[in-house]
Amino acid sequence: MGKKISSSTWRGGRYLHPRFYFKRPTRLALLFLVVVSLTWLVYDRQSLTREHQEEISRLNEEVTHLRKAIELFEMQLEDLKDQMEISVGNGNKITIQDDPVSIQRREKVKDAMLHAWTSYEKYAWGMDELQPQSSDGVNSFGGLGATLVDSLDTLFIMGLEVQFQRAREWVANSLDFNKDIEVSVFETTIRVVGGLLSTYDLSGDKVFLEKARDLADKLLPAWDTPSGIPYNRINLAYGNPHNPSWTGGSSILADSGSEQLEFIALSQRTKDPKYQQKVEKVITEINKIFPADGLLSIYINPVSGTTSYGSITFGAMGDSFYEYLLKAWIQGNKTEEVKFYREMWEKSMKGFESLIRRSTPSSFAYITEKLGSSLNDKMDELACFAPGMVALGSSGYNPGEAEKFMALAEELAWTCYNFYQSTPTKLAGENYFFQEGKDMHVGTSWNILRPETIESLFYLWRLTGNKTYQEWGWNIFQAFESNSRIETGYVGLRDVNTGDKDNMMQSFFLAETLKYLYLLFSPSTVISLDEWVFNTEAHPLRIVSRDAHTHQERVSTNWESKLPHYMKGRKEGRLDYNDQIQTAHFGPTYQNHSYCMYVYKYDTEESLLDMSIASLAVLTVQEQLFG
Repeated sequence: MGKKISSSTWRGGRYLHPRFYFKRPTRLALLFLVVVSLTWLVYDRQSLTREHQEEISRLNEEVTHLRKAIELFEMQLEDLKDQMEISVGNGNKITIQDDPVSIQRREKVKDAMLHAWTSYEKYAWGMDELQPQSSDGVNSFGGLGATLVDSLDTLFIMGLEVQFQRAREWVANSLDFNKDIEVSVFETTIRVVGGLLSTYDLSGDKVFLEKARDLADKLLPAWDTPSGIPYNRINLAYGNPHNPSWTGGSSILADSGSEQLEFIALSQRTKDPKYQQKVEKVITEINKIFPADGLLSIYINPVSGTTSYGSITFGAMGDSFYEYLLKAWIQGNKTEEVKFYREMWEKSMKGFESLIRRSTPSSFAYITEKLGSSLNDKMDELACFAPGMVALGSSGYNPGEAEKFMALAEELAWTCYNFYQSTPTKLAGENYFFQEGKDMHVGTSWNILRPETIESLFYLWRLTGNKTYQEWGWNIFQAFESNSRIETGYVGLRDVNTGDKDNMMQSFFLAETLKYLYLLFSPSTVISLDEWVFNTEAHPLRIVSRDAHTHQERVSTNWESKLPHYMKGRKEGRLDYNDQIQTAHFGPTYQNHSYCMYVYKYDTEESLLDMSIASLAVLTVQEQLFG
């Protein structure tokens, strides 16, 4: 049977029985006080929790309000940065705006670059140039990936990171200069060495610097001549230099005098002076025979260092020599060490003025060519780099001379724009002739996607702030879109009068034409002309004084920090259609606003103070909320 529980076992249970407290009033009162106290404590804590939650909610609302106020202010501040006055050394002020129209046009140009690049990737990856109509590639420069290397800095500037990284891997793993091929020293320097150095300056990635140095070492034997004037062609494997037979043994002025920017930059980056010494000896030798008007024949003897009989021109085979005299001065930060470049350039501008003529009846200013004592009323589209060069160099003159040269630059730009507007396709021919009473007419009628006019429009816009130059550039871009864009890339025209298309997408279309168009619609902070100088293939190189030794320390290696904030001949034509080489050269110009300072149009001190107060308030609230 079960065991009975005694009363003593349940002794503690008596405290729960009411009779226990009725017999003991003092304990009943104490229990009442305990119950009341506990009830009050629970109610009080619930009230505190509700009040705290309400306070947190109120503070969260304040944080949200302050954050929105800061975001609004930051947007206004960005607008102010993009709507600024630029005070130039001569005291003139211009307004540079990043308006909605420019943003939209910039994106259209970026789309064009993507179309050109994607087509190259698909049909000609690793080859020099794309042939869009046959959907294949061709090695126009010995198989050095000319279009790929030429496009690297354009991809970078436009913020096309995925495409850039694929190209970077190809450079690192597949770009090889140990080839038994003969190349143009000039073209290889401006396109490949220049493209690699520019990309190094932009990205800080040493693979590009190492490749540039490797290639430059293979080109150096070209300068081993009695005078120091280089031969223009060389075999990369054996280092055997020579000149083309059609020059009669002479070197070409533009080809021999347009490697200074690249080789000086290479010496500065590598701390090896041999590259700079080679190219500056060329200028030293030329300076010995430099005439009072600063104009030289396009042929120069590499043995004697003297000029041979030939034309004087700012078009093909002469152009970039004069361009580099100015730009080497800018590249050296306009110091005393590089003053001789400026002095030589100013001499050449005296001769340049003597070549200017004006047409009738429309008074188009144009640049003639000179042979002996005769002037030829012909102007290459290649010579349309000159308006930008003249405008750029005008800032180094006294006010009166500066105004005169700027006016001349604007006149010449109007002529170059009309090279485009005067044809049915609105694309310029290769050269133009001027006749009394008939103004201009097309000579050689092809268009191979050249950039010269666009680059001059870019520089003039940066220097003057005149949006007319943007409108002209946009019109030219639309003409390219209408006539040259096809499903597999961009092509030139065999005839600007009929619109008949060729089968070549020149590498400089991606390196120069699209880059200058993109910058034409970008704020002046994108590749600031106070910090960069463009080579003749539109590859920007950082301006470094001759006594500067900290360049590499200034190169960032973080991709995000290098991209523009808002975006998170030259040139051997090879297109005469008879399979003959057409030698031509052109180069862009570079602008540097001396002693340039930026001043906001509007007073932002109160807004800055408001932002500081708002930021402090947010920090205070966050501290209250999160400790």
